[in-house]
Amino acid sequence: MTYLHHPVTEDRPVRIAVIGAGWIGKFHAESIALRIPTARVEAIADPVLPALEALADKLGVTKISTDIADVLADPDVDAVLIATPLRFHSELITSAAKAGKDIFCEKPGGRTVEELDAAIAAAEEAGVVLRFGFNRRYSADFAAARKLINDGAIGVPQLLRSLTRDPGTEDGINNPERIAPGTIFLETLIHDFDTLNWLNPGAVPVKVHAVADALVAPEAKAGGLLDTAVVTVTYSNGAIAVAEANFNALYGYDVRGEVFGSAGMVTAGGPQATNATSYTAAGIGSDTTRLNIDLFRDAYTAELAHFADDVAARRGTQRERTTTSNSPSAVAAPGGVDARNALAVALAAFKSSESGLPVEVSEVADLQAAGA
Repeated sequence: MTYLHHPVTEDRPVRIAVIGAGWIGKFHAESIALRIPTARVEAIADPVLPALEALADKLGVTKISTDIADVLADPDVDAVLIATPLRFHSELITSAAKAGKDIFCEKPGGRTVEELDAAIAAAEEAGVVLRFGFNRRYSADFAAARKLINDGAIGVPQLLRSLTRDPGTEDGINNPERIAPGTIFLETLIHDFDTLNWLNPGAVPVKVHAVADALVAPEAKAGGLLDTAVVTVTYSNGAIAVAEANFNALYGYDVRGEVFGSAGMVTAGGPQATNATSYTAAGIGSDTTRLNIDLFRDAYTAELAHFADDVAARRGTQRERTTTSNSPSAVAAPGGVDARNALAVALAAFKSSESGLPVEVSEVADLQAAGA
């Protein structure tokens, strides 16, 4: 294992340390190294040395460590990307903030609102950038939908819908012991909750009612795994939203959104890999995507490019700003308020699924509407 330093140069890319070399950490590191010219992977940290070395070798990264403290102490690291399991998120945000590093953290930012609040407060006190991985905001169709809503094209939102249907993986639904209770709310539907909050600007969720069960893998229910859920969310402006999820969409990775308003409707998303549709004797068909990193490849790249721009702006690094078709100016980078609002809905939904009763979001946290 090596951990070397090199001199800082002007007009340089934003130097990011990736913490976590698992599934999404590996993909984010590849996005930075291969698809974002204004940033580079400065270092990688992970306690699992084989995964760490394999990723570093693939990307040509020479700074690696099994100790996260090494990257936080490195003066050459501008920012960190946190891609660890959920239980480490808030603690790492706090540690990185105290080290003066700008932070991108995968969702959600914490297991409870209280620990997320402490992490957000640490970032605010340190004056660092703090962003969260709600990538659907950077998908071109979802961003276009939000712009239409901003422009008043569909009037006042009244009914909203968001869904996530995951094909499942060998490490997921087929190994349910690896999925902790509440996963469907905290790590899957958390995306839908942020999407619904974002597509209903100016409003906050006030009441949640969730129904969930283990329909895909009934044998796993005793261990707390819920693989199917429907959540109704009532908002402060009267709008009613529905979020749904399932871990066994055999036809592909399916993510969709819909907002019905007083003057019309807008939709976004779908499982199709392309717009090409075949019409043959076998029927009508189209190819579908099977992985989140394929369905949202451009969105994942755009959110990290936006983060790199924000870091460069805060640090005064002189360079051209990143522009991509999936990072329109209308996209507001998800910050602490967004992460907190989505987490509060997820926790309320989990609580509701256990009791069978509606839950007031105020029982979990007092919320404020996010900015534009």
